[in-house]
Amino acid sequence: MDRFTLRALNEARRQRRAAILVTNLASGVVRLFREDDAGLDRMIEPALAAILPERFRSARSGMVQTPEGDEFFLTVHVPPPRLVVIGAVHISQALAPMARIAGFDVMIIDPRTAFATPERFAGSNLVAEWPEDVLPRRPLDAFTAVAALTHDPKIDDMPLRAALDANCFYVGALGSRKTHAKRLERLAEAGVAPEALARIRAPIGLAIAAQSPAEIAVSVLAEVIEALRKRGVAGEGAET
Repeated sequence: MDRFTLRALNEARRQRRAAILVTNLASGVVRLFREDDAGLDRMIEPALAAILPERFRSARSGMVQTPEGDEFFLTVHVPPPRLVVIGAVHISQALAPMARIAGFDVMIIDPRTAFATPERFAGSNLVAEWPEDVLPRRPLDAFTAVAALTHDPKIDDMPLRAALDANCFYVGALGSRKTHAKRLERLAEAGVAPEALARIRAPIGLAIAAQSPAEIAVSVLAEVIEALRKRGVAGEGAET
């Protein structure tokens, strides 16, 4: 790999951008492709253009062979997925450890110090501040999922807008359909476009008839994982 390609790869990793090194096994030539490169399908051979999106979703490296018989080794670099939970509630207590086991970097944000206590969230990255103060320091991105769980518009609405603006791969919010309808009205009045509002998963979580906080946490994590693995599929996840 030449130094220019290495520098571009390191920069992509620093910016939390997904990238794949494509090595032609016959010639040894190494090329770098980023998931969010404009016109990616026009930059590479059609056979590779059909393969790369699935590898970006699965994060699997390995050898591939095109129908023409050309062999390539794909080295996939995908940022570690993050889960930002808004609200130090009972669901969050169950969700945080499960999400860490599943490989997510988890952060819980809640300005209510009565809820956001180390005793309730031992081992968690807990930030007892307002989301508008935290998120500028830890910007959201396309490899971040946001789950808003407080039921409080003063806490939930801002990170939901930020998640949609950042093209997060998953944006979910707790609440009934009636509650969500009012939420959509507020966000629309704040200038959020209808197509962006349609990306919010609400009621949050897969429909598994969950009742307890732990069961709801399972349904939320399952929906987050589904959205991560289906990024870029038509009608699923964030736009890429």
